[in-house]
This record gives sequence, C-alpha cells and structure tokens, in this order.
Amino acid sequence: MDGKRQSAIPGFYRLSLAERQAIAREWAGLDEADLQALIDSGLSLAQADLMIENVIGRYSLPFALATNFRINGREYLVPMVVEEASVVAACSFAAKLFRQGGGFTASADEPVMIGQIQVLDFADMGSAIESISARKAEILERINEASGSIVARGGGAIDLQVRPLRNTAVGEMLILHLHYDVRDAMGANAINTAVEHIAPLIESISGGRVNLRILSNLSDQRVARASGLIPEEALATDAASGSEVVQWIIEATAFAEADPYRAATHNKGIMNGIDALLLATGNDWRAVEAGAHAYSARNGRYQSLTKWWKDETGNLLGEIELPLAVGIVGGATRTHRGAQTSLKLLGVRTAQELAQVAAAVGLAQNLGAIRALATDGIQKGHMRLHARQVALAAGADEEHARAIAGQMIEEGAIRLERAREIVREQRQMS
Repeated sequence: MDGKRQSAIPGFYRLSLAERQAIAREWAGLDEADLQALIDSGLSLAQADLMIENVIGRYSLPFALATNFRINGREYLVPMVVEEASVVAACSFAAKLFRQGGGFTASADEPVMIGQIQVLDFADMGSAIESISARKAEILERINEASGSIVARGGGAIDLQVRPLRNTAVGEMLILHLHYDVRDAMGANAINTAVEHIAPLIESISGGRVNLRILSNLSDQRVARASGLIPEEALATDAASGSEVVQWIIEATAFAEADPYRAATHNKGIMNGIDALLLATGNDWRAVEAGAHAYSARNGRYQSLTKWWKDETGNLLGEIELPLAVGIVGGATRTHRGAQTSLKLLGVRTAQELAQVAAAVGLAQNLGAIRALATDGIQKGHMRLHARQVALAAGADEEHARAIAGQMIEEGAIRLERAREIVREQRQMS
C-alpha cells in the first residue's frame, strides 16, 4: 500500500473539512469511531477526571495533518495539534521542498533512557565508586529481576555509570546513571520504578545515603537525526534566485549558531512542529522540550539544533540532531482515543520510527521558518492566517470570517478594532 499512496496531496488545504476527513479516513483505514475521536477531542469528561487532578472540563485545540512527508522512502501524513497559525502550512510546504530532493533520511538510537540516583554522606568517594563498580553486574541483574514485562520485550537495564560531583553546594556526591532500554515506551514510569527499586541496595553497597531517584530528561542516549537536500532551483522566488535563497538560509543559521538570543527563537520554531506531533500522539512534549534545549547547550554554549550548508552544485542540505524520548505505548497513548487515532494515521510501528518522524518534522519546520524569514519575512503568510483569528475574535461567524480576513489584508489593517467595524457593518446591512 505504501508504494501506491502519496502524502503529496495537491491543494489539500483548499479542500472542505469533509473532504480532508475522507482522505484521512481512507489513508489510515479509520472507522467512524476514530474520526469521532478527533471531532470530540477523543477524551470524555470522565476520562479526563481520571487523568489529572481538579478537573472541571476539557480544552480543545485544532487537529491537522501535515502533508508531503517522505521519510526513508515511506510516505507519512503527520498529525499535528497546535494553536499557532502557519505552523502546519509551513511544515507541509517545507516537506514538499525536501521531497524534490528525495525526501528525508532519518535514524534513531535505541530507546535507552537515563535514571539518576543521588548518593551522599558516604565515608570515602573512591571506596564508594570502587564498591559500586565492582557490583555493577549484580545491580543490573537485580533491576531486571523486577522488570519482567519490559525485559521480556527485549528491554531493561543495560549499564550503570558513576559520576562524581565533588564541589556542590552541599559537598561531595555521587550520581549514578542507570541506562535502561524502555522499548516502545517513553519510559518515565519504567525508569523511575527501576531507580527507586534499587536505591536500598545502592545505599548498602556505597555506605552512603540516597536522596533523589529520578529519570533525566536530557536523554542523550536516545538521539534522533534527520537530513535532506533541497535542489537550489526549488528555493527560487519571484524576487530572488535559488542560489540567493540558499545563501540567505545559511547566513540565518550562522546567526543562530553564534548567538543564543537568535538560537532560542530558531529552536522554538523547530519545536513548533515536534511539539505539535507529540501532543497529537499523546507524548510528553515538555520532556522533549527540556531535553532538546539542554542538548543544544551540551558544548557549553546554547546553539542551533540544525545545520544548513550547500553542496558543490549549490543545493541546500540540512540536518537535525536532538534527543527524542517518545513512545507509542503507555501513558496518554493508551488512554486518549485521539492519540490512538493519531498513531493509526501516522502508521509508525516502533518508538524509534516515531522519533525519526519527529526529527524530520523538526527539520522541515525549521526550513519553513528560516526560508520565510530570509525571503518575505515571517509575517506575510502568518498574518493571512492570523487575520482569520482576529475576525473570529471580533465576533464573526465561521461563514464570514474568511471574507473579513481578506478585506483586512487588502486594507493592510489586521486589527481587532477594524474587524469589529466590519462585523458591525455587515450586521447593519443584513
């Protein structure tokens, strides 16, 4: 089936809501319940009450599909949940540009998470390190004895590293890093259970006291990468040649590599796409955000998560690398029907594949943003979509919002006050 279907769907954004739903239904073999889960947010009030505390209702965001994604030769329609105008359009357009260069190539490390154990009040650091290191195999075995289901699926504890921290505000401490293969889960519950389980044994071996036992969201053993090429001519605009646009994009990236103020905004644009995918699939986007930003500063200076350069013939090449602790089982992916439908639409079979898609989405989102910034400016396309939101905020109904937005764009006056004036005029005429 993958050989026949194409995620390049010309004019997808012009289709009616019903037509877009029909395409999604056919693409993933969705049934009526799947579609209804997207329409009704996929979460009943009773389910919401069981997920978190103090629930009084539910909160909805738009659910969309990014088109044109070909990753490692496979076609994807990418579900995205996001409130910001232009994100999905920019991501889809950028994927279309990458498609002209053959699509994305992506890879992901094995799904290894890090759990940290903080040890204090030991008599001698050297002796504590030696004792823990000597019994590493026993420690890992004890963890895996209590990790039956995940070990049966090929996961579990695989390594234990000892990191001395000598000059902290409370004196010396040892930090143990448990490397734990979580398979297709994001892994927070599994790794937290493991480090809590083994803490008493660590105290016994080290002669110290264990304080914190918790995962790290800097999951640098679980990195995903994506890369791709855009032909120079595909980047040409009415006002600039492809070679000029390539150069401008490279210059924009150099800015982000050199300046943390720019890098923060550059990386935020990357996460616009990744977060939207993770939210749609019920993943912990906040954990991925934390890991991504920490990873970008791993060399002592906050920098861009992407790199852009040109080859010997002038084509643009890009790549991204970041930690992506994501899952397709457990958590909200198991309890939220909308998240389940998202995974069905995406068709990923492993957590590693989901990480590869997320990395490609981040690279595409970055290209969409810096291409717009380097050519027309970010506001041209963004304000067109923003104008619709302004019209709705002014009280326009869905039927008239597009027309009011178009009028404000033509006037060059995308303001709430002007939208309210137009709404009043229309009501007086009717």
